[in-house]
This record gives sequence, C-alpha cells and structure tokens, in this order.
Amino acid sequence: MSTEHIVTSYEDELASLDNKIAQMGGLTEHLIADAFDALSKRDAELAVKVISDDDKIDQFELDIEEQAIAMIARRQPMALDLRQIMVAIKITSDLERIGDLGKNMAKRVLSIHSERHPAQLMHGMRSMQELALGQLKDVLDSYAERNTNKALAVWRGDEEIDAIYNSLFRELLTYMMEDPRNIGLCTHLLFCAKNLERIGDHTTNIAENVHYLVLGNPIQEERPKGDKTSQMLVNHDDQD
Repeated sequence: MSTEHIVTSYEDELASLDNKIAQMGGLTEHLIADAFDALSKRDAELAVKVISDDDKIDQFELDIEEQAIAMIARRQPMALDLRQIMVAIKITSDLERIGDLGKNMAKRVLSIHSERHPAQLMHGMRSMQELALGQLKDVLDSYAERNTNKALAVWRGDEEIDAIYNSLFRELLTYMMEDPRNIGLCTHLLFCAKNLERIGDHTTNIAENVHYLVLGNPIQEERPKGDKTSQMLVNHDDQD
C-alpha cells in the first residue's frame, strides 16, 4: 500500500469525523428548537418526540467515540491530527449533554402542558432560547471552518445568556412569592431556564476546544460568567 494511499485514507477518516459531528450538531439544534416549541405551545406530543429523538444524538456520540478510538489505535496520530481526534470526542460529549438538556426540558412539558404560562416569562425564555441556539449554530460553524475568531465571539457571548437567566430567575421568584399557586409551574420553568443556561455553558466548552484545536493552546483569558443566581439566594436569605 502506497504512502499516498495511506495519507488519503487517513484524511478521509478525519473528514468523516467532521461530517458526523456536523450531523450530530444539526440534530442537536433541531432538538433544542423542538423542545422549546413544545414548552411554549404546551405540546405534549412534540415533547414525547423530543425525548425519543435524543436517542439519535446518543447513538452519534457512541459512533464517533468508537471511530475516534479505532483511529488512535490504528494510526497513532501526533500533533494536529491527535488534537483533532481528541477535540472531536470532547465536542461530541458536549453535544450529547446539550441533547440531554433539551430532553429534560421536554420532560418538564409533560408535567405542565395543561397549565397557562405567563406571556412575559415566555417572552424572556424565548429570547434566551434564541440566543443559546444561535450560539450553538455559530460554534458549530466555527468548528467546521476552523475559525477561532467566531469561536471567541461565542465564548464571550455566554455572559448575555447568563444575564437573561438572572432576569428570569428574579421574575420567577417574584411570581412564586406573590402567589403560592404559581410555585409548581414556576419551578418547572426555572429548571427549563437553567437548562438553557447550561446549554450556553456547553457551547462555551465547544468554543474553547475549537480554539485549542486550531492554535494548540487554551484561551488565556478568564472565562466569562454572569450567572449570579446563587448570590441572589444568599442575599435574600440575609434579609430574612
């Protein structure tokens, strides 16, 4: 077997990893969009579909991990090639977790699909969902393009998602304190908002891995973080 053939075959395998991650990323984007549509429309049937669709994302994770491990065993890659395989595994793990968070949102829908959602709360959650989904799309594009500038923009944009989450957290607490009958619904919505915030965190993980893949070193800046909900709870307790 010629060296040229070996190199071409290896490049095909690396391209195959990228292609599978693109497919997995696309499925994950659709799942998150459907999960939020199910929440906003209180659509139990769509929520059940979302829960089922998560299995496809899980299968992609298994397939990519198996291919990556086999490539390491056969090819014994070094430098950039090894980074590409290891980053593929890490990105796949984050996408799987994002899928799980979408599935968790769908499960909440099954508990509250018959209850009325306050319009202003759903407006805030939609803004958060659109931002998180846009960040996910951008970071997947940054991986496909090996674009560190786009990855850094996503990395820095996580604070905006956190800011919306902080605002929603305050609103939900207010609704619960004003009327105890809101506690059940608002608790479920609070978990859904937290899932969206965590999706932003996993997207930020992917951005860091794209930066490492391309440049071979981690981002040197301190990771931006704007989730202040734990401080809100402490401050509230101090006032009691």
